[in-house]
Amino acid sequence: MASSKVRVLIVDDDSDVLFAVKMLLKTEVQEVVTEKNPENLLAVLGRQTFDVIFLDMNFKSNLGTGNEGLYWLGRILERDKEATVIMITAHGEISTAVRSLKAGATDFIVKPWHNEKFLETLASALQQKTRKSGPTSSQPKRSASFAAEAILGNSEPMQELFHKLEKVAPTEANVLLLGENGTGKELVAKALHQRSFRASKPFITADLAAMSEGIFESELFGHKKGSFTDAKDDRVGRFEAASTGTLFLDEIGNISLPQQAKLLTALQNRQVIPLGSNVPVPVDIRLISATNAPLYELAAKNQFRKDLIYRINTVEITLPPLRERGDDVLLLARHFAALYAARNHKPTPEFEPTTFKKLKQHSWPGNIRELQHAVERAIILAEGNVLRPQDFSFSAMEMPLPAPGLALPSYPEGPLQLQEVEKNTILRVIERHNGNITKAAKELGITRTALYRRLEKHDL
Repeated sequence: MASSKVRVLIVDDDSDVLFAVKMLLKTEVQEVVTEKNPENLLAVLGRQTFDVIFLDMNFKSNLGTGNEGLYWLGRILERDKEATVIMITAHGEISTAVRSLKAGATDFIVKPWHNEKFLETLASALQQKTRKSGPTSSQPKRSASFAAEAILGNSEPMQELFHKLEKVAPTEANVLLLGENGTGKELVAKALHQRSFRASKPFITADLAAMSEGIFESELFGHKKGSFTDAKDDRVGRFEAASTGTLFLDEIGNISLPQQAKLLTALQNRQVIPLGSNVPVPVDIRLISATNAPLYELAAKNQFRKDLIYRINTVEITLPPLRERGDDVLLLARHFAALYAARNHKPTPEFEPTTFKKLKQHSWPGNIRELQHAVERAIILAEGNVLRPQDFSFSAMEMPLPAPGLALPSYPEGPLQLQEVEKNTILRVIERHNGNITKAAKELGITRTALYRRLEKHDL
C-alpha cells in the first residue's frame, strides 16, 4: 500500500496512539500529521489538504457526551463534503461509530487494533476515494480491475472467478463463498461489496468460528444494558451495524444447530431482537458467507440446516486453490516480495529461475496465506537482493501429514524451555485437527488471530 503521495491526518488526544500510528505509517505514506486537540482541527485543515483523516470518537473536552467525534465529523464535512474520514472508536462505542457512518464517515476502526487491520482499513478507504474521483468511461481488464483489492491472477480459473464476480457484485444476491483455507475468501467478499451499490455503506465482518454459544447472540444481534452480568452498556450487534451495507459471515460452516436456527430466523424476518429486549430492530443487509466446510455433506448428516443453505447461497462461488492456478504462484510471489521488501526497508528483490521452479512444484496446502508467509520470511532472511531456492522453507504445519495410524513425531526428553513446549503443543494440536486452524485454535483456547501470531513467532 506504500505511496509517495498520500497525506494522512490523525486527531486523537492520546499521545501513545498518535506515536504508534505515525510509526506504523511512516513507510506507507508520504506524510503523517498528528493533532491532539480537536479545537485546532479546522486550522490544520485550512493550512493543508489530506487524503485521509483518522478522527477519535471521544475526546476529553468540555462536551463530555461521548459524541465529540460526531460533532467534529460534521465540521469536517461542512468544510469538504467529499472528505475521507475514518473514525477511531473503543469497543463500547461501536453504536456511536455506526451513527458516524450514517453521518458521512467512510469507515471506523476499533482500538486496540492489529496493524494489518489498520493498514487494510486505510487501503480500503483510499480505494473508495480513487473510485469516486477516477474515470468511469472505460472498463479495465478483469485482472487489473480486481488488483485494487489484491486479488491477482491471470490463470483460467481466476478469469472465470472474475467474470462471475463482475456479474454478481452489482446485485443484491446473497453469496456463499467456498474454498480451502487461505484462498482469499475475505478479499473476495470485500471486492463484492466494493463493486456493489452498497459500496459507500458499512462492510462488517463476523468470524463465527470465534464466537462461543454464550456470545453468539450478543455479537450478532446486540444486547441491552443489564441483559447479562457483563452487559454494562447497550451494544449494537453486527447485523444492525451492517444495515444498509454488507455483512460478511466467515466460517459459517462451524456454527452449531441452535446457532443456525437463530441465524435463519434473523435472515428470514430481516430483523433482530437484541438480548434483553422484546423490540425487533429491522435490518437491511446484503449477506456474504464463507466456509471451507463441506456444507452439503453436513446437511446430509443433519449437521447443517438445508433451509439455511438455501437462504445464504442465492449464488455460490468456489475459489480455486493455489495449486490449480499455474503461473499465478509467480505473479503473487512477485507481488508479496515487493510488498514486504518495501515494508522492511529493502529494495525489491529478483528471483532466480530455480526459485520459481521450486515455488511452482510446491503444492501450497496453505494456499495464498502460506505463500505470503513464505515470501515474507524469505525477504527478511535472504542474503543479498536475489531470492534463491534455499531462502524458501515451508512450514511444518503445511507439510504432508503422517499417514493414518502413524505416531506423531516424538520430541526430545528432558528439560524443555517454555517456548519449545508451546511450539510443540501447537504442532501437535494442529496435526490432530489435520491442519484446521479454527479447530486447533478452539482446542488451545485462543483466537485464530492469536494462533497465527504464535505460528509467526515460532517461524512455523
